[in-house]
Amino acid sequence: MSEPTLDIVAIGNAIVDVIAKADDAFIASEGLSKGAMQLLFTTEEAEALYAKMGPGVEASGGSAANTVAGIAALGGKTGFIGQVADDQLGKVFRHDITALGVAFDTPARAGEPKTARCLILVTPDGERTMNTFLGASQHLPPAALDADLIESGAILYLEGYLWDPEEPRAAMDKAIDIAHGAGRRVAFTLSDGFCVDRHRDGFQELLDKGRIDILFANEDEIKSLNETQDFDAAVEATAAKTPILVVTRSEKGAIAVKDGERFSVSAEPIDKMVDATGAGDQFAAGFLAGQAEGRSIEDSLTMGAVCAAEVIQHYGPRPEADIKALIAKRLG
Repeated sequence: MSEPTLDIVAIGNAIVDVIAKADDAFIASEGLSKGAMQLLFTTEEAEALYAKMGPGVEASGGSAANTVAGIAALGGKTGFIGQVADDQLGKVFRHDITALGVAFDTPARAGEPKTARCLILVTPDGERTMNTFLGASQHLPPAALDADLIESGAILYLEGYLWDPEEPRAAMDKAIDIAHGAGRRVAFTLSDGFCVDRHRDGFQELLDKGRIDILFANEDEIKSLNETQDFDAAVEATAAKTPILVVTRSEKGAIAVKDGERFSVSAEPIDKMVDATGAGDQFAAGFLAGQAEGRSIEDSLTMGAVCAAEVIQHYGPRPEADIKALIAKRLG
């Protein structure tokens, strides 16, 4: 069996973040709920709002894409599988993520729907009003998988958000088989409480069948998965089904359970909380990078905490500081 040439290969929503300034009058005139996230269900809705926005910054986004971007910033070798359309924003996503050093060669999809986008309007008070069109990202078919790329990664990382639509769910199911067939580990993030509510049985089946080697969750998600408000009971139940369980707890830090042994880390000190977007994605980046480097669970947790603390002190879901240097300073 060949040795992996990449640290992490991720499968997730391929979304372009479009960030532009707007005033409160524009938010009101478009009938948007300030500070909230809403879904746009048609290309026409997305194109209409996009056309009205002022000059903006466009960058590749999406939960798993943010994680591999973070791992790349740490010096890790990564790949990404996700569906874009053959359009302008699809080219933006491809250029941006490959410029980070992430291997991405999923063929673009012709026709409708267009490439997914998150149209983010930032008002003078710093509030972010997000309008998300999932578009082509929800149409990743099993046939689009690059088996060689999956087999080249030491860890396959899957985004729970993408478990909702049928095509990418089938693709991720196939990807797990490819990864395990090559002797690789599979990591999975529950992503969001609504994902757990909709797919609790499916997620539990993955765990019961031993298909997940590293599970990421936050405190609410792990309790929802087990339909209990007892955090410790939820952790114990899920830890029995997966080799490594990682649970983030916001300001209370994070825990991990490996083979029945529990580890914990405190949240890293910060100057000011600015934007929690991407905290979970970057925690996963730090932890997975640590695992790929062969570090201990304690060090991997610390790396996750450092990455999460950095990203919540500025706007945007990806690191801006030299995160590699911050971890080197913290761990030596």
